[in-house]
Amino acid sequence: MPVPSEEDVYWMGRALEMAEAAAAHGEVPVGALVVRDGKLLGSGYNQPISARDPTAHAEIQAMREAASVVGNYRLVGTTLYVTLEPCVMCVGAMIHARVQRLVYGASEPKTGAVESRFRLLEEGQHNHRLEAEGGVLAERSAELLQGFFRERRRRPA
Repeated sequence: MPVPSEEDVYWMGRALEMAEAAAAHGEVPVGALVVRDGKLLGSGYNQPISARDPTAHAEIQAMREAASVVGNYRLVGTTLYVTLEPCVMCVGAMIHARVQRLVYGASEPKTGAVESRFRLLEEGQHNHRLEAEGGVLAERSAELLQGFFRERRRRPA
């Protein structure tokens, strides 16, 4: 695995702050950012419970904000940072938005759509190619998720 750049580590650290915000609101701790040319365009964290919206994943929230900022649903030349390997829905949205690069933290063995469960970026029928790099601050991302679920199992129903 290649050593992540300082820039990738910096932005993933910021995405982890968003994941902590999700946990503080009782949501699964996943955070995401959309960055272009060193500038933050959008950020988000998981909110499907509080928003009562199954599509309110961190990546979708960050892309919605970024699209609003740039005034276009196409996010050409952007990097999306997310603390957990994205699901099928989020990878599909990144392809449609023309995100250039994906950087994620922990792998998601149950529903990951980049390398773990599905390999959507390797499918040949898409007309957009998205670069992906996983494992950036993966231990911190995984620890945050594991701690969150450990705490939820301890609480009485």
